[in-house]
Amino acid sequence: MTAADDWPVLRSYDAAHLDRIALPLGGIGTGTISLGGRGDLRAFELGNRPAKGFRPDVMFVAVRAATGDGSARTLVAEGPLPVEEYEGAFGSPAPNHGLPRFAECGFDAAYPFGQVRLRDDAFPLEVTVQGFNPLVFGDTATSSLPVAVLRYRIHNRGDEPVRTTIAMSMSNLVGANGTSDETGHNQNSWRSSGSLHGLTMSAPGLPADAEAAGELTMAMAAPAGAHVSHRTRWADLSWGGSLLDFWDDLTDDGVLEERESRTERPVASLAAMVDVPAGETTDVTYLLTWNFPNRRAWSGSGTHLGEYGDAVIGNAYSLAHPDSWATALMVAERLSELERVTIDAVHAVVGTDAPVALREAALFNLSTLRSPTVFQSAAGDYYGWEGVGDRVGSCHGTCTHVWGYEFATSLLFAPVARSFRTTQYARCTDESGLMSFRAGLPVEASRVWGLAAADGQTACLVHLYLDWKLSGDHDLLRTLWPAARRSLEFCWIPGGWDADQDGVMEGVQHNTMDVEYYGPNPQMGSWYLAALRAAEELARAVGEPDFADRCHALFTSGSAWLDEHLFNGDYYRHEVRPVADPDQIAEGLRHRSMGSANTVNPDLQLADGCLVDQLVGQYAATLTGLGALLDDDHVRSALLAVHRRNFRRGFAHHFNPMRSFVLGDEAAVLMCTYDDDRRPARPFPYFGEVMTGFEYTAATGLLQVGETERALEIVDAIRARYDGRRRNPFDEAECGHHYARAMAGWSAFATWNAIGYSGVNQVLTVGERRASGPAFWSTGSAFGTWEPSTGDGPGLLRVVGGELPLKALEVAGRTYQPHKGVLRAGEVWNVGC
Repeated sequence: MTAADDWPVLRSYDAAHLDRIALPLGGIGTGTISLGGRGDLRAFELGNRPAKGFRPDVMFVAVRAATGDGSARTLVAEGPLPVEEYEGAFGSPAPNHGLPRFAECGFDAAYPFGQVRLRDDAFPLEVTVQGFNPLVFGDTATSSLPVAVLRYRIHNRGDEPVRTTIAMSMSNLVGANGTSDETGHNQNSWRSSGSLHGLTMSAPGLPADAEAAGELTMAMAAPAGAHVSHRTRWADLSWGGSLLDFWDDLTDDGVLEERESRTERPVASLAAMVDVPAGETTDVTYLLTWNFPNRRAWSGSGTHLGEYGDAVIGNAYSLAHPDSWATALMVAERLSELERVTIDAVHAVVGTDAPVALREAALFNLSTLRSPTVFQSAAGDYYGWEGVGDRVGSCHGTCTHVWGYEFATSLLFAPVARSFRTTQYARCTDESGLMSFRAGLPVEASRVWGLAAADGQTACLVHLYLDWKLSGDHDLLRTLWPAARRSLEFCWIPGGWDADQDGVMEGVQHNTMDVEYYGPNPQMGSWYLAALRAAEELARAVGEPDFADRCHALFTSGSAWLDEHLFNGDYYRHEVRPVADPDQIAEGLRHRSMGSANTVNPDLQLADGCLVDQLVGQYAATLTGLGALLDDDHVRSALLAVHRRNFRRGFAHHFNPMRSFVLGDEAAVLMCTYDDDRRPARPFPYFGEVMTGFEYTAATGLLQVGETERALEIVDAIRARYDGRRRNPFDEAECGHHYARAMAGWSAFATWNAIGYSGVNQVLTVGERRASGPAFWSTGSAFGTWEPSTGDGPGLLRVVGGELPLKALEVAGRTYQPHKGVLRAGEVWNVGC
């Protein structure tokens, strides 16, 4: 069986690697439904909560095939169950366990496209389940549609025509979201307009502000000549009789007949009967659209990092798309266009010369932006958890020290990144410059967390620099700069991180390890150096040369000090400096229940360890164009030390007192390693763990210094762990599913492509590349490809989406001026011609 035409395929999974696959379908901030590796739909995360494992009681698609001899067979459009699902206290616990299914199954993917290939020698039809949602880099409106598109491509591989019916059935889930389970006179209403037919599920009796109140439409774009039938409800029968009645009704003649029901969650079914000639293929496309408007704010104080408050902040998508049937009509009308622009966007990534694992790490982790990790309030502001648990968020507040690691939002979706910056500086930064590293909600509670993170606060300056550089938006910079400047000056307060103002963070530094480091260390030290460089550039841009000079002087002294005092000849270490009087530590720097209780003899420190992300600031500075922070030879040595010391090929004998994200024969990069006699009795808590976001940071650093083979070994190892059999390829976890830091995988891909853009100067620069094939570029608002020429001129610059203001293109030290100042989507510039 081959993949469907036109859809890109980056990775194919065989029958042994399907169990964990769950590809999220839905828009940014809308919630998702996941397409399982065997064709099932799972994880209905629509009701404003994470909901792993939650699905309607009835949810399946059946395919009936009738041949000329009058015989008919019906299978559910799913592959065989794994043997792990065979046993339970009352038989198999798997959904749809009693339904006959296809014997063979495979899965092709290039996010957001997923294709389930179904085949059975005893069944005359092959079925490919195609699932996707619109995704266009830079276009948040198109990428935020509350829809899951499910096309059932039916191929008649025989030599006689087959009359087939495909039928989707789903129980009305409104009022249920995996946490709450309320009903309110639930009903399914028939809708029809032209070739689009559907059933809208609602619960008019629910309280208007119920968290899981809303509606879902199951619509179908029927092919020409199809006979459409439906049920708004199934019969109320005992002992499996409701399912038996449906199955018999479908298999009998392929046409569904209505039934009566009084159940609070009526089951809706929507079917199309079509004739498929021998050797031909027919498509039946379903659109699942929804609106669940009542998003609750997260609880923003204390240690309640995954709980929800009472305030309703709503969803932006609900205002844009309040009527799920109207959404289905709109998507159906635009489906060809939406599919084409999504194909073009994904092809721009898949068609590059980057190794498969790099492309996969970059593209598949973008699913986090569509997962319950990210949402957009009704006011239009974007927020993100760090990740999500099965039923609750995991660590609220668009946490600056976690989100600081990923640059995909800035490079691909500028409105999301700009919203993050506005919240961080306009709402979370107080008059002293303290930035609450977890944003509270509602917005008036933005600063309620009241704790600053040394790495997160400095990382935000680097992100602000990148967002300004990509956009050239001086108004944005002028608006946010006063708070950004205060956030850097906060480093210099008495009892603060750099109280003596020498460019070195000696103070007590809360950080992403969820503890405080005491004394100078490379992790916070490199972030600080990157922030000083960013602030220098920003200060010059707003006309504050004196402050820029001050930042430069601190950077110079700090860089020299770290190289002289923290580099041990192999890597950068942590110089622990106890604090004799805890009252001398400035307010807002210490989380009293997470870090060391003893400031005189602090535990939970890095100390002499070789840390996976010791050069995270250099990683960010190189990626954003801020340049070298530390001695080049020392940087290379430290990155090689991380690979040599921390990369392990097998964990069967590894002791880890915390969480396990790697096991057995798998390969990964440890967070930290120590020589036998140098490990503290109690190091920082995660020293023995493995987390992919940190691994991508190390791999990107290795790419940046030309250590391609070692970098790719790390990325290959990560993606081998997320192989569909052991873990979900679309869910790299850390402190929760769909973890934000894992989007650092995009940084490795961007580094490989080696193309940068300055919206300030409107110059696109093609750097020194590792390969000679097509490359991807993006600005947050536009994207496209660079294709080196094999003939005259340096190559072709293609704009796939958005608009690219361009005054010059720099390639291999030469500068080229375009014939026009703005290149738009679909335009190609043959450079030099």
